Amino acid sequence: MPKNNKATTRSDEDDITESAKGLLSNEGTHDDGFKKSELISSDVQKKVRDAESDLDDEEERPMWNNKLQYILAQVGFSVGLGNVWRFPYLCQKNGGGAYLMPYLILLLVIGIPLFFLELAVGQHIRRGSIGVWNYISPRLGGVGFASCMVCFFVALYYNVIISWSIFYLSQSFQHPLPWHECPLVRNNTGTYVKPECEQSSATTYYWYREALNITSSISESGGLNWRMTLCLLAAWFLVCLAMIKGIQSSGKVMYFCSLFPYVVLICFLVRVLLLNGSVDGIRYMFTPKIEIMLDPGVWRDAAIQVFFALGLGFGGVIAFSSYNKQDNNCHADAVLVSFINFFTSILATLVVFAVLGFKANVTNAKCVALNVEKILGYLGTEISPRLIPSHINFSHVSIEDYKLLTSILEEVKDTDYKTLGLDSCNIEDELNKTVQGTGLAFIAFTEAMTHFPASPLWSVLFFLMLVSLGLGSMVGTVQGVITPAVETLRVRKEPVTAIFCLISFFIGLLFVQRSGNYYVTMFDGYSATLPLLVVALLENVAVAWVYGTDRFFQDLKDMLQFSPLRIYYYLWKYITPTGLLLLLAASVIQLGMDPPSYKAWVEDLAEEKTLNYPGWGVAMCISLVVLAIIPVPVVLILQYFRSRKPGRASAPGYQKGRVIREHQLPEDDQSDTVNTTPA
Repeated sequence: MPKNNKATTRSDEDDITESAKGLLSNEGTHDDGFKKSELISSDVQKKVRDAESDLDDEEERPMWNNKLQYILAQVGFSVGLGNVWRFPYLCQKNGGGAYLMPYLILLLVIGIPLFFLELAVGQHIRRGSIGVWNYISPRLGGVGFASCMVCFFVALYYNVIISWSIFYLSQSFQHPLPWHECPLVRNNTGTYVKPECEQSSATTYYWYREALNITSSISESGGLNWRMTLCLLAAWFLVCLAMIKGIQSSGKVMYFCSLFPYVVLICFLVRVLLLNGSVDGIRYMFTPKIEIMLDPGVWRDAAIQVFFALGLGFGGVIAFSSYNKQDNNCHADAVLVSFINFFTSILATLVVFAVLGFKANVTNAKCVALNVEKILGYLGTEISPRLIPSHINFSHVSIEDYKLLTSILEEVKDTDYKTLGLDSCNIEDELNKTVQGTGLAFIAFTEAMTHFPASPLWSVLFFLMLVSLGLGSMVGTVQGVITPAVETLRVRKEPVTAIFCLISFFIGLLFVQRSGNYYVTMFDGYSATLPLLVVALLENVAVAWVYGTDRFFQDLKDMLQFSPLRIYYYLWKYITPTGLLLLLAASVIQLGMDPPSYKAWVEDLAEEKTLNYPGWGVAMCISLVVLAIIPVPVVLILQYFRSRKPGRASAPGYQKGRVIREHQLPEDDQSDTVNTTPA
């Protein structure tokens, strides 16, 4: 315990002593009662000795150096790659500005209440995820183990994305950038562009063929990609360095990981706003499609994004807050971090849509140039020169002139117009082509940067930002595993961190095969979504219904020195768990209706194709969900049968930052016992 909590320690010791005195005061009433009291008093004395021994042996819990370091750590954990990838994609997919309203509503109804709850229990109990839920009820200890399993799965594939960013960062110190144009192939007959690149694009080809060197399906391993293997090793080395000294090292890392992305995003926004067509993208973003708001799928996507954006259920939030002072205002922290996360998503989305608007204009200009060549070929044969307006200059045809030209031809040619094979070249059609996940960073952004002046500089800044964003989230994710492990095993943090990173690297070799991208998609889709919903629902139920909302409110009042808003009582007890239950049901129904599938890159077609997982792949998807959730029922069953066996020690009880060994009294003992449950 920290030095400033010695008063609390003394108070808890006094509680135990007073309970012992109360039991001993009953002696002498009857002979049988005296015998019982004698047994109880000896048991109580043993408890007191055990508690004092634990207090003497336990090391002081480290604390954050200052409040800013803690806030940056929470911001770094919650603000991650999903703010740059998933939020802009969902915003584009679900009606632009119309998506922001459901997201904001669900942030207030589900996000902030659950975030506040996790911050409060971590700060009050001062333990990691396993210790916190053991404190609430030993039978719910499986919730903490489930959080650790989810964190472990997520850390495995999330660090692979960081390794991809490290690879692109290492390739950015070249001019021109290596993905600037398609590679040429020379043979005896001449030079030609690789067909796979010509049919897709230079950035798409570089991502799938040069970076990933991807196979055509998950069934084809293709062996290890040695360059990505080295990058994965570097990524785990960075994580190990950032966490080896606990919060003393990870806290300092957060100064860079939390602040640097904002510098880059603001610089990118200023730069892309100067590009042609960027305003088209932002206009598209904020043009609401109100009818889409009535779609339940939009609300489901918004709820899941709120859930992942704040890192709920991972245990990282609890772990970070457990290093706070008892009187820290965690309610203000919850609101502050939640809205910082929301405005970061808006900032990143502005940048993304500005880039997409610029990219759409570039693509549209190429489309116009290609189709103008077709029109020139038809002049004098299929198309009469008299149909061409006099002001149109074929050396430079604008988008407006092309639309005018095609409208004239469509009206004159009527049914024969389709035989000309002219494309519409519409900017909105380009913006409607959704680019999600890794494709947004490694295809859309890289293509936009090739058109920037000093493109290597912008590329270095962008991928350095991705590395810092990923590292900030990784610190919180790994903290959700390391903190409970250290507290449970009672060992030093340094060897546990090093061993965890080493084991994770070797398991992570699965993701740096040539088919590794498909496994990343699998883990992203099945190892986190459903298990995290179960964990968050059980967390809410544990606090609101097992521990008791009234007791929790009293703890908050004692800790914060003020009573939280009464609305939280109804949110925690009724509204939030109901929303989580509906979201869980919708996710289960969707998983049942849609067979597990993934998008595979087909080299011959130079495009992605949706494929169903093979039988072993489906089994692996199911196993990921089961392995993440199984600790909950297992611990519940073990604790149930353990409690029914007389004379067996019960699970450790966590008492405000320290472990107190509980010894079960004989079943026939009906006297008052020492209260070792939370007050």
